[in-house]
Amino acid sequence: MGVTVRKFDALIIGAGGAGLRAALQLANAEASVAVVSKVFPTRSHTVAAQGGVNAALANVLPDSWHWHMYDTVKGSDWLGDQDAIEYMCRAAPKVVYELEHFGVPFSRLDNGNIYQRAFGGQSQHFGKEQAARTCAAADRTGHAILHSLYQQNIRAKTHFFDEYFAVDLLKDEEGYVLGALAFEILTGEPIVIEAKTTLLATGGVGQLFRTCTNALINTGDGMSMALRAGIPLQDMEFFQFHPTGIAGRGMLITEGARGEGGYLLNADGERFMERYAPNAKDLASRDVVSRAIYTEVKEGRGCGPEKDYVLLQLTHLGRDKIMQRLPGIRETCITFLGLDPIDHPIPIYPTAHYTMGGIPTNRFGQVVVPVKDTPEDPVPGLYAAGEAACVSVHGANRLGGNSLLDILVFGRAAANHIIDVLEHNRYHRPLHQPAVDAALERFHRWDRKGDGEHVDQLRQELRKVMEAHCGVFRTEEVMAEGVAKVKAIAERVKDAVLRDHSKVFNTARVEAMELENLVDCALATVQSALGRKESRGAHSRIDYPDRDDTHWLKHTLYFKHSDSLDYKPVRTKPMTVESFPPKVRVY
Repeated sequence: MGVTVRKFDALIIGAGGAGLRAALQLANAEASVAVVSKVFPTRSHTVAAQGGVNAALANVLPDSWHWHMYDTVKGSDWLGDQDAIEYMCRAAPKVVYELEHFGVPFSRLDNGNIYQRAFGGQSQHFGKEQAARTCAAADRTGHAILHSLYQQNIRAKTHFFDEYFAVDLLKDEEGYVLGALAFEILTGEPIVIEAKTTLLATGGVGQLFRTCTNALINTGDGMSMALRAGIPLQDMEFFQFHPTGIAGRGMLITEGARGEGGYLLNADGERFMERYAPNAKDLASRDVVSRAIYTEVKEGRGCGPEKDYVLLQLTHLGRDKIMQRLPGIRETCITFLGLDPIDHPIPIYPTAHYTMGGIPTNRFGQVVVPVKDTPEDPVPGLYAAGEAACVSVHGANRLGGNSLLDILVFGRAAANHIIDVLEHNRYHRPLHQPAVDAALERFHRWDRKGDGEHVDQLRQELRKVMEAHCGVFRTEEVMAEGVAKVKAIAERVKDAVLRDHSKVFNTARVEAMELENLVDCALATVQSALGRKESRGAHSRIDYPDRDDTHWLKHTLYFKHSDSLDYKPVRTKPMTVESFPPKVRVY
C-alpha cells in the first residue's frame, strides 16, 4: 500500500477539552489511545475559554441541577433535547470536582470552596439575586482546564500525533468507521490510523465569519469529514454571536466581566439593557444581548466617531477586583486597544463565537443518522463530542458556561461508551482499501499544478459572504443571495491550486484543505438558515419574527451528497423528571 499504518483501540481527532477528557478516561481504562491534533494540544481552542464552567454546586447562592436544567432548556429556546440536558446538568458537579482533583486551580472563596460567578441566563430561583453557577479560574478557566487535562494524559501515556492533519474518515462497505487517513504536517507524509472506535472532537467553525472570537484553526474539519462520510450536520443555522467582542477586532471579552458587575452603555450613557431584559438586564442570554447591541447601533445610539459600537463599563469595579477576577481581560484591552479597563470603558460589538449545531449524537456520544424512518440510528464505530457535535444540549442558543461543561460531560460519556464497546470487540475489522484510496485521492488533489485562484483569497471572500448574508439578523432575500454566492465559491475552490508544492511543513496545503472544510460548513449553515422560517434563539429573521412551535419545534439536518435538508423531532422527554413545555422566553 505504501502508506504507514498504525493501529489503536481508539482514535481521537482533536486535542481540546472534549478530546483530552475522553482520552484520559480511555487511557485510565488501559485502552490504547491515539490523539491526532493539527496543533500542539495546549494550543487547542479550549485554551481561549475565559468565564467558567457551569455546575450547581451552590457555593455562593442556593442552587440545584434541576434549576440548571430549566435555565438550559429555556436558554435553548426549547430546541435542546431534554434528556441530554438533564444528563449534563446532573453530571456537572461530579465533573467539576474531577477537574479539581486533576489539578485545575479554581479561584476560591474565603472558606476554600470553588468560586462561582453569575452568568447570563441564570434565573432568580431562590430570591432576588441571580444564581451564581459558573465555576471560574479567574478569567482563564479554559486555559487551566486544558493544561491540567494534557498533563494528566501525559501521565496516563496517551499517544499523541502532534501537528498531524486528519484528511478523511475510513469506512467499510457495511458502514463501520475504521479510523482515518491523516498526514504529518512536518513531512507531508500520509498515515492510516486504524481504530476500533473513532471520536471526532475537532471544535467549531467560527472562521466562517470575518469577525470572530475563534482561533485560525477553527475550520470545522470534523464536521466536514462527517459530511463527506454521508453523515448530516444538525442545526447549523444556529450560530452564536457573542455580545461582547472588541469592536472591529472580534477578540472575546468574557461574559464574566458582566457577571462581576460590568454593564453596557450607549452613546447617551444609558444602561440600555433595562429596556430589552428588565429582569436579567446585562445578564440576559447572549442572543438577547447581541440583538440589543445591534439595535442600539442601528438606531443611531452607538458610540465613537462612526457610532458603530457600545461601551462595556468596568471602571466602577475597582483595580483590586479587576486584577483578581479579570486579569486576562485587562491584558487583552491593553494589548489590542491601548486602554486599561480600570480607567476606561471598553468598546464592544457582537462577534461570531460558537457553533450550536454540528454532528448529531445521542447522550452517549454516538454519532446518529436517520435510517429507515427512524430519527437516529448509531453509526458503528463513530463518536463525536464538544463543539463539533450536536447532542443537542444548546438547542437554538447556548448559555455561557455550558460549553466547557458540554465538552467535559460528553467527552467523558463517549469514552465510557467506547470502553463498553472495546470489551466486546477485541479485534480490528479488516481495513477497506477502496476507502483508503478515496482518501488518498482527495489528499493528492492539491498536488495539481497550473493556473487557478489562490486559497487565501477564496477564504477571505467566503468569510465576508457569510458575515454579510448569515449574521445577527436575517431575511429570505439576503440568505438566498448568500446561498448562491457560497455555491459559486464552492465551484471555484474545485479549480484552485497551490503555489507551494513542497512537502516539508507546507501550511499552504493545510489551509487549502481547511478551505474545503469551511465551504462544506458554510453551505450547511446558510442553507439550514434559509430553510427555517421562524425566529428562535440565535436564528433571528426579520421576515419571520416569531417563534413557531407548531411547525418548527424540530432539528434541521443538512446532507452534503444530496445538497438537501431534512428534519427530526426534538426529544422533549427528560430521563427522570417532568419535561419543561415551551413558553414565552423573556429575561
